[in-house]
Amino acid sequence: MNFQGISSKFTGAGVEALSIVVFKGEKVSAALLKELDKMTGGQVSKAISSKEFKGGAGDTALFRFSDKAGTKADRLLLVGGGDEKEYKPVDVAVACGTATRVFRKAGIKSFAFAPRGPHPTVETVQNAVQAAITSQFELDKYKTKDKESRAVNKLVVFVEGAKAADLKDGIARGRAIGDSMNFTRDLANEPPNILHPTEMARRAQEMAKEVGLKCEILDEARMKKLGMGSLLSVSLGSEQPAKLIVLRYIPGKAADKKKDPVALVGKAVTFDTGGISLKPGEGMDAMKYDMSGGATVLGTMRAIALLKPAVPVIGVVGAVENMPDGRASRPSDIVTAMTGKTIEILNTDAEGRLVLADAVAYAEKQGATRIIDMATLTGAVIISLGDVNTGILGNDQGLVDEIINSGKSVGERFWQLPVGPEYSRQIKSDIADIKNIGPKMKAGTIMGAVFIQEFVDKAKWAHLDIAGTAWADGAKAHQAKGPTGVAVRTLVHYLETKG
Repeated sequence: MNFQGISSKFTGAGVEALSIVVFKGEKVSAALLKELDKMTGGQVSKAISSKEFKGGAGDTALFRFSDKAGTKADRLLLVGGGDEKEYKPVDVAVACGTATRVFRKAGIKSFAFAPRGPHPTVETVQNAVQAAITSQFELDKYKTKDKESRAVNKLVVFVEGAKAADLKDGIARGRAIGDSMNFTRDLANEPPNILHPTEMARRAQEMAKEVGLKCEILDEARMKKLGMGSLLSVSLGSEQPAKLIVLRYIPGKAADKKKDPVALVGKAVTFDTGGISLKPGEGMDAMKYDMSGGATVLGTMRAIALLKPAVPVIGVVGAVENMPDGRASRPSDIVTAMTGKTIEILNTDAEGRLVLADAVAYAEKQGATRIIDMATLTGAVIISLGDVNTGILGNDQGLVDEIINSGKSVGERFWQLPVGPEYSRQIKSDIADIKNIGPKMKAGTIMGAVFIQEFVDKAKWAHLDIAGTAWADGAKAHQAKGPTGVAVRTLVHYLETKG
């Protein structure tokens, strides 16, 4: 997709259509709106005064320019920006994504977008570009018929009086984040017969080479040597061997290289049957998404390699397939993690935490003093928070708060749940150090988190349970149904501002 930033002559952008944000209750008084109203023969003012177009977030109204309008564009789209006083840079993404999807459906290939609002140019353009990319992600990769062939291939972003350098920077940032989110979403959408652990590792290597990351793949023999009995217990029933994907980003400045690295750790169960504790057949197809945490780590690492924050970052992804066969782990098995801690497996469907146990321990062993793990870990978080908020838990309130605030800055919501010794005591085992589930029907999300916490020694740690937010069951005005790429933007913001 091609992008251009302009600071003047919006109506002369040389594209097929124009789009402008209009706020709730706004009258046609701003100079640009007056000009566009005149060019449509007064259709804009009529639509607003009749309340056919109300300006609420997600509202749209599409017009044709008159023959004498004096512009190459044929169409004008009004996009609602909601309350002007509450309009934030992240709302630009929703508005531009909505416009992109409307134009895509109409077969329009190029448009200019006026986001408006008194926002910093770089952030404004970044959000518009990112949304133009992510709004065009569809689930039709494997369709041979009825495939969505239409695509918007050019976006011009108009910010009046903006500096050329800021426009260019915003485009580069938006492209890096948007493409990386779609990289994450494409991985999450892949069927498990195609994306098994070996293939996920291959794609990580390919991506790392493309953007300049260091990549190391640990095979089962290497993991066994390191004592990763917890992670390896999950893949025992599968013909697909487990892989530990390790990516490293090293900043350019000597002083930054000496900083303690931040670790991003992801669960990547490329398909989860539940193992011997077999899941019900209904809905099991959604378990191809059980590698979304790992996909998020890979997408975030891709973005930061391009954006170059001033902190070293390690990405660790435990990639396994959880299948039932004669070699699979059984409820009541006891395994030993790389820390030496013993685990009683009481439910083989509580497998993600077994993967993350060794993955976070490995990350800390590599020198990470801050660890953020992410996983589609529990159905309990969906019951608690639905598909609106990602659950977040951790051992350091400062780290948790910084992630929550980064989420607010980019439009992603997190809700903190507690951890503590009262919960940790509930996973103590009678015959091993700990067990992999807590009391039945009690605090399932918290039990998963405190289990992972057992394998963090001195590092500050936060756990993101993205089971409810990693995919959307239905389309939105600015986004298709399916994988969302949640947390990529939050983690990029955190690493750039708190690194």
